[in-house]
Amino acid sequence: MALVADTYTTLGDIAKRLDANGKVDAIVEQLMQTNEILEDMLFAESNLPTGHRSTIRTGLPAAAWRLLNYGVPQSKSKTAQITDTCGMLEAYAEVDKFLADLNGNTGAFRTSEDRAFLQAMNIAMADTLFYGDTKKTPERFLGLTPRFSTLDKTKAASAENVIDAGGSADGAMTSIWLPCWGTQTLFGIYPKGSKAGFQHNDLGEVTLFDAEGGKYQGYRTHYKWDLGLVLRDWRYVVRIANIDLATITDADLIKVMIMASERLPDQKIGRAVFYMNRQVRTRLRLARLNTSNVQLTFDNVEGKKITHFDEIPVKRSDAILNTEKQVV
Repeated sequence: MALVADTYTTLGDIAKRLDANGKVDAIVEQLMQTNEILEDMLFAESNLPTGHRSTIRTGLPAAAWRLLNYGVPQSKSKTAQITDTCGMLEAYAEVDKFLADLNGNTGAFRTSEDRAFLQAMNIAMADTLFYGDTKKTPERFLGLTPRFSTLDKTKAASAENVIDAGGSADGAMTSIWLPCWGTQTLFGIYPKGSKAGFQHNDLGEVTLFDAEGGKYQGYRTHYKWDLGLVLRDWRYVVRIANIDLATITDADLIKVMIMASERLPDQKIGRAVFYMNRQVRTRLRLARLNTSNVQLTFDNVEGKKITHFDEIPVKRSDAILNTEKQVV
């Protein structure tokens, strides 16, 4: 029974989706997350079938002052190549044809299931954007956290852009992220020759099998989303780590966000956005009650009120955890 209830849509599921008139009701998605980072990401087709190869500059050429009648030494820049891979996120939805056809609501019922799968995949994608670690889960793509996981500059150059907010409650902290989206800085990729974004393929009526091997007719839908993340220049992503909401003051929260905005070499090269979870953004907005906090403003962008800090949009991503370990 557990297998049927957890894997297949049941008559009970149908009944719960019908309103008083027997029509498929609008479902209140209580499990929905807000992950505005997925709306902001720039996307480009990768230059490899399963990933993207980037050439980054690791050293500048030497310049020399020249005296009359004297030459200058030969010099050149240094480069390195890195490859970022794509992850393939897929799912299938299957429903008994008889159940879906009840009351003539086949299309509406299947559409409601589509929304649920899209939301589930949005959550999975946002989680991987922040925490995907190909060393632990090679089937995913490499997210931001493993790339900015230390304060020790001898271990990683990117440590320069990891700001310590001072928390030490290991396993009870969170982060604020400030990426600058752009084709020369940070962007999402989809495999070469494929389609970008969430793909929905109605496979129509097929023969399904129950747990005992019995056959019945049903509808099957295939969902697919291939995505990767390319970091071309680590200087254009800043992480504020070790945020303990139980101990950090409003003044310190403002302070580390100012420090983060100053770490970006040139905001004009792309689009900078702050991302934080609901608890942190609530705390930040409450800090606006202090009239001396002139950094925080509210602006209307295309009819939507957006919070800005130092003219940088502040957006919410519920995928950012409150259970992060201390970054050292």
